[in-house]
Formats: sequence, structure tokens, C-alpha cells
Amino acid sequence: DASFQLAIDFAVDGGFDGYVAVGGGSTMDTAKAANLYATYPADLLAYVNAPIGRAEPVPGPLKPMIAVPTTAGTGSETTGVAIFDYTPMHAKTGIAHRALRPNLGVLDPNNTRTLPKMAAASTGLDVLSHAIESLTALPYHRRPAPESPEMRPAYQGANPISDIWAAKAVEMVAANLVRAIQDPEDNEARSAMLLAAAFAGIGFGNAGVHLPHGMSYPVSGMVRDYNPPGYPTDHPIIPHGMSVILNAPAVFRFTASADPQRHLYAASLMGVDVREVAEEDAGEVLAGAIIELMKQTGVPNGLSAIGFTEDDIPTLVEGTLPQHRVTKLSPRPASAEDLARLFADAMRYW
Repeated sequence: DASFQLAIDFAVDGGFDGYVAVGGGSTMDTAKAANLYATYPADLLAYVNAPIGRAEPVPGPLKPMIAVPTTAGTGSETTGVAIFDYTPMHAKTGIAHRALRPNLGVLDPNNTRTLPKMAAASTGLDVLSHAIESLTALPYHRRPAPESPEMRPAYQGANPISDIWAAKAVEMVAANLVRAIQDPEDNEARSAMLLAAAFAGIGFGNAGVHLPHGMSYPVSGMVRDYNPPGYPTDHPIIPHGMSVILNAPAVFRFTASADPQRHLYAASLMGVDVREVAEEDAGEVLAGAIIELMKQTGVPNGLSAIGFTEDDIPTLVEGTLPQHRVTKLSPRPASAEDLARLFADAMRYW
């Protein structure tokens, strides 16, 4: 929240007529927030998602914004979402409104050529989870209708349009992520990953994400001393994509019973032959495919590998419960007790 406020103050003082954001998801999201609060000044929590903020609707259009991603991950160049760390709660939250969506995204694979391997892995696995969460989200026709059109949420639930983009993104990540990590000169793979990030962004920017992201926010917010290899940082950090994917296998084992066919479809898009798989095994099959890709890309083996223990679970659950923007899109409702079991399952995978 401090960096958001600094950017907002800078934008208010500057009175700019447009914005260009060059960087990863945090950079693009910060520019979105600066644009919003400079255009329609308010205290920081005014537009922030409930229940942490007041979720006031954005009053109107913002200034033009061009987004130039330098990671193949968040898809922020396509979405109306801005995520930030809310330090008073040691958790992430955000602002979600279609007015925040950039007017133009410029995807150039040369901008990802020098990504450290772990940065390429964690951002690429974020793309994967965006897409699978979009495919498996609560269907749009089961999403409760808002009281008025102006309160319509940014995320609508899985639907036939979002499915198209999300499915293609899963295929592209499965085919190109390992290549892009192993060989930064593989222009074809890096181009495909940038497109996959944008495709997944279009998908989840419409359908939404659910529990892997909701659970990731306190994970990132509670970092102690973990420093990912290769990251040029002078302070501990758990990359967003890493905090998401470390929860994903546990979540999909849990949600598969709500819609086994959707979970099997996601596994098939990753290259798994699911023709003889029983529906009751859908969660395990999808989780297994994700875990295999985690191994291939070198990410840590569960939450315990980045410094968490079972003693942290109550605080992790407490940080997840307010994330209604995403948790309410889970195809299977998750109680506090369910979340505790999911965090326990996510401690170690192999």
C-alpha cells in the first residue's frame, strides 16, 4: 500500500493526461491505481475490494494507459484488476473494475529475454493457475446477481467465452514454459508464453480466479526470510506466482468433486490422457500434472520449502477468509476448517 500511495501522490501532483507502464504485474497494477486515484481522488480503501475496503464503484473512465509487460505472468495488460500488499493485515487485496483495464498492451518477447529462471518459472506458473482457475471457477449462471448493475463484479464466473481463452492458455503453457526457462534464446517459446499470459488474462479477467489466488495473498504477505534464487532483490520476497502455484495442487484435489469433468479437461489440456480416468480421480490427476510441471521448472516443494510450518496455518486461514472477490468463485465452498486442511496439504508435495 505504501508504494501505491507514493505513485498516487506522484500522479496527483503531475496531473498527467496518460500513463505508460513498463514492467511486471506490480508495475502495471501500480500505474492503474495511480491513474484511478489521480482521476477520482479518494482515500486508499474507497475502491478496494470488500470486506477490506469499501468497494465503491469507479465513477467513470480513466486516462489512457499503455501497458508493456516484461514478464509472461500476470496478464495485467488485459485486466481491470490492481493487486497490492495491504500491510496492516499482512495480506494482499486489490481493486477490480473494468475501467482499470489498459487501452493497449504491447507484447514483445525481447522484454522477457533476461528474466531469471525462477522469475520465468513463477510468472509462467501464475499463467497456468490463472487459466485453470478460470476454467474451474463457479459457473456464471450460479454467480449471485448484484443488487444493481453498477455493483456488477469484475469477475463473472466460468463461461463459454472465458473458457476459450483459458483453455488455449493452458495448452500454450504446457507446451512452452519449460522451453522458455531452459533457453532464453527460444524466441518462439517466449513469444508463446507472453501470448498465453494475455490469453489467460482475458479469460480470468472475465471469469475470475478462486482459491489458489485467495490463499496466495497471506502467503506472500507473511514472508519471513525467503529469497528466491536469481531474483535481484535486497529483501525477502515470495513471488506472486510461486505463492499461487504452491497452493494449486491441494486446491484442485479439493474442488474436483464439484465438477470432475472440468478438472479432467484441464488435465487433458496439459497433455494427460484422461480417457480412462474415473471422475473420482480427477483432482489427483490434475494435481499430479501440475506437480510434475512444478518439478520441471524448479519451484520449491510446497509451503514448507519457503519457510512455513503448520503453526502458521491459523494466520494463513485468517488472511484468506476476507478475500471474497476470489474465494466466492470457488466451485466448492471452503470453510475455515477446509482452508486449514488445504494449507496443511500444501506444505509438501513430493
